Amino acid sequence: MFICKRARRLKINSGAVDRGKKDLQRSPLFAMMGPMARYALIALDLDDTVFRSDLSISQRTRAAVRRLMQAGVAVAIATGRMPDGLLDADKRLGLNKTQGFLICGNGAVILDSVAKTIVYEATLPQKAALAAFDLIDAEGFAAQIYDGNRIFVSRRNEFSNADHRLTGMKQTVPKDFRAMLVEKGAHKIVVPADPVLLKHLEEILRNVMDVAVTLFTSKPYFLEILPPACDKGTALAKVAGRIGVKQDEVAAFGDSMNDESMIRWAGCGVAMRNGDERVKRAARFVTEKSNDDDGLAEFIERHILGDEPLPRKDP
Repeated sequence: MFICKRARRLKINSGAVDRGKKDLQRSPLFAMMGPMARYALIALDLDDTVFRSDLSISQRTRAAVRRLMQAGVAVAIATGRMPDGLLDADKRLGLNKTQGFLICGNGAVILDSVAKTIVYEATLPQKAALAAFDLIDAEGFAAQIYDGNRIFVSRRNEFSNADHRLTGMKQTVPKDFRAMLVEKGAHKIVVPADPVLLKHLEEILRNVMDVAVTLFTSKPYFLEILPPACDKGTALAKVAGRIGVKQDEVAAFGDSMNDESMIRWAGCGVAMRNGDERVKRAARFVTEKSNDDDGLAEFIERHILGDEPLPRKDP
């Protein structure tokens, strides 16, 4: 599993947040900053939200996120990627120098964005992990888990190779995947496969497994199995509680089914124009533009940092 320094306690609390706001208001720069943001905590998905299709982050998006942090907003990356697969998104957005959070593995790991210490993590119970893998393997599918900068996959296919291309993480096929799963454990298991076939497998897992797990698709060709009650929404609630932010002071942006839980939980849940139709139906708002056309940055500029009314969702 991901190896990182462990924190006794992240040094952020509601008192510190209140003192920070007061210090900011006394600063001579305060008058130059313009209106404060509407929300105290913003969670941002990466793929197809912050990232454009080519995995780049536009200058406009970088500037919008930096303005949020300058306005005193806590920013959390919330992604299905593991910490070693972020493609330096935290650095590109400035979160490596400004206190925030990295919600990784769809909520299985939460890190302090500056110190990179783990402040929360959850792993699949061994019984659940083995039961899931045995079913996956019996149905002829591949399974993969993550350890540091490596992806361990039970068998290669075109979809497992896609994860390597997306994250830059090294891919390894162990001699005995099941034994390795027992030895290392896992924050999550991912099944890379044809989207049509994954729907059938998901039904089997939901109906046959007698142990509790969390199931959803992060991309159409990735089915994810996580610990019980483990998702981005639950993780975002933990972050909000940790820094003393109320639910209605939180905004979350995403595009896929692994974002649904945080979009539903946040006071302001925003789906990307390019997002899954099910997520758009669940969201309170939808961006006017896609991830390739600065939809995230525009929404932040106009409706979070700016004073334009929040837009109505299309019927």
